[in-house]
Amino acid sequence: MPQSSHIEATLNFLRPVAGRPARYVTDPPPGVPRTNIESEPHRVTIENGRLREHSFTLDAHGFALLRAPTRFTDFYDEDAIRDRYLPEVEAVLKQALGASRVVAFDHNVRNARRAAIDAALREPAKRVHNDYTYRSAPQRVRDVLPEEAERLLTRRFAIVNLWRPIAPVLESPLALAEGLSIAERDLVASDLIYAGRIGETFSVTWNPAHRWVYFPHQQPEEALLIKCYDSAIDGRARLSAHGAFDDPTSPPDAPPRESIEVRTLVFWDAEHPADA
Repeated sequence: MPQSSHIEATLNFLRPVAGRPARYVTDPPPGVPRTNIESEPHRVTIENGRLREHSFTLDAHGFALLRAPTRFTDFYDEDAIRDRYLPEVEAVLKQALGASRVVAFDHNVRNARRAAIDAALREPAKRVHNDYTYRSAPQRVRDVLPEEAERLLTRRFAIVNLWRPIAPVLESPLALAEGLSIAERDLVASDLIYAGRIGETFSVTWNPAHRWVYFPHQQPEEALLIKCYDSAIDGRARLSAHGAFDDPTSPPDAPPRESIEVRTLVFWDAEHPADA
């Protein structure tokens, strides 16, 4: 059956708010709302990236689809993930991106059905966002590698998320914005408040100039690379934006999406390595 080149679907953007957007990950102080972030839904056109899936690159678009089969299956075992899957992700990205060093520092497993009974799991995030800002990305290097950070920050580095389905994706796929279609005014720094620290992410306001792409029926042997930050300011995409959405072509009995995302610090020795 021929594939449609585009679909129409609703994505949830940031509704402008008075003050700085913020969300508490832990319980907020008495009388303080957990968040002041509200979503503003917009109907958008989303390109079927399958029709040119090999043309997307991190530097031109802010994301790329990579064939990266894995034998790892223990995605609900935290110790196994840390001991065996994270090193595998580091090796995959080091080779794919020509990096001198990759450090996996964070991961999330998403499964809406199991998240209801397991606090370690999360539901798909159906809000357009980017995981880091121009301020919080260098700070993450300082947090993860405090003894080396100032030396490492003198060279180019990036934060790249390797996103993999645990089972074929039949609902709640990711929509990704081509990085060069995002204007600076679309990015709104937002606080993510933990018990011991405050992180900062970009919420995203709607702009009709955004170019949206998704990869239907993504398989476990396919890794989606999402650029969350790039220190290079030479015209390449510095980031993307993404969010899960309700796919109108999903079968009504589709099982909840299962996926794992691993965030990594990527370092290069060369000043401007080739496009990835």
